[in-house]
Amino acid sequence: MTVSLPPADELTVAGRRMRCRISGAGPAVVLLHGIGRTLDDFTAQHELLAADHRVVSVDLPGHGGSAPLDAPHTLPALAAAVAGFLDAAGVDRPAHLVGNSLGGAVAMRLAADEPSRAASLALVNSAGFGQEVTVALRLLALRPLGRLLLRPHPAIARRTELAIFRDPAYATDERIATALAVARQPHAARVMLELVSSLGTWRGVRPQWRGELLDAVAALDVPTLVVWGDRDLILPATHLTAARSRLPRARTHLFADTGHMPQIERAEEFHALLREFWADVDRP
Repeated sequence: MTVSLPPADELTVAGRRMRCRISGAGPAVVLLHGIGRTLDDFTAQHELLAADHRVVSVDLPGHGGSAPLDAPHTLPALAAAVAGFLDAAGVDRPAHLVGNSLGGAVAMRLAADEPSRAASLALVNSAGFGQEVTVALRLLALRPLGRLLLRPHPAIARRTELAIFRDPAYATDERIATALAVARQPHAARVMLELVSSLGTWRGVRPQWRGELLDAVAALDVPTLVVWGDRDLILPATHLTAARSRLPRARTHLFADTGHMPQIERAEEFHALLREFWADVDRP
């Protein structure tokens, strides 16, 4: 099995390499992946949306092919890095921010910190709506057990991919190879442990940053769509109920028989949902 990242482009931002993919023309769309993942989780959506949007996918700092930060990797640090990347990419108008898992929290933090950057938010099985999270991530908060669990190994990579999808057919050899390539980066374990410790404990996701962030997003005048897969083993679908409570003006959608990544398992339906949502956002 080849262990390498799929080809993509690069931009240098504040002296650091950031792996990215930019294509298409039209209103800007920014696609943000989850913890320990890469922009490749949005490949299908990137290709669909680039027909009439300028689509920007990026590996978050310390993820995939993007260099790590000098400072600790925290939610505000990732959001600030994405802002710098968007400046370097020439995205100078409000963009549709789409984030999966950790990427949803990054999108919310970016919108809260710099509202002029967000035309809308699409939060996909997003972190930030509840304490519950898969045991695998909670165990990473226990050192030195965390470092032990983050050792690159094909069996661990396969098990992780199988947990992400409801349909095991999506846990392809290519996705497992990408996961191994990510895990073998020399900084990968440090970045994961910094993020896990800043966002949660062995008990689950910390309530302090969640409460502050959701209050800030609720106060924004930004159209928001929250979607979930009903068979998510990473962040349970009960978080969608919390999203409806904390963001009462948001649209919501629950995908049936779907895991943690509806943008992959329900690519066409997810794409249609985004297009319908944005059509209403853009309507005068």
